[in-house]
Amino acid sequence: MRKLQIAECLAAIAITLVAGVTPSSAAIIYPWCANYGGGRNGGGGGSNCGFTSFKQCELTRAGNGGFCTANPFYEPYPPPQTYAPPIQRKY
Repeated sequence: MRKLQIAECLAAIAITLVAGVTPSSAAIIYPWCANYGGGRNGGGGGSNCGFTSFKQCELTRAGNGGFCTANPFYEPYPPPQTYAPPIQRKY
């Protein structure tokens, strides 16, 4: 009986913790990616999608080889909401 109570208590704690977790905010996804060369035999290489402008990407990859491309996963933030003045009722 005691083991059952402990198990119920632990289950209740686990459910409370899981239910209280809020989803994380959206990650910042940058619009430009630097794609680096693969070195010898065409293997390796890599990419870095952490650039805010094309110029920043080009300056970073300069001397390393490779090229800059638009990030295919980039989604710009929506425009801010505008708030209308309150509706005035006419009687």
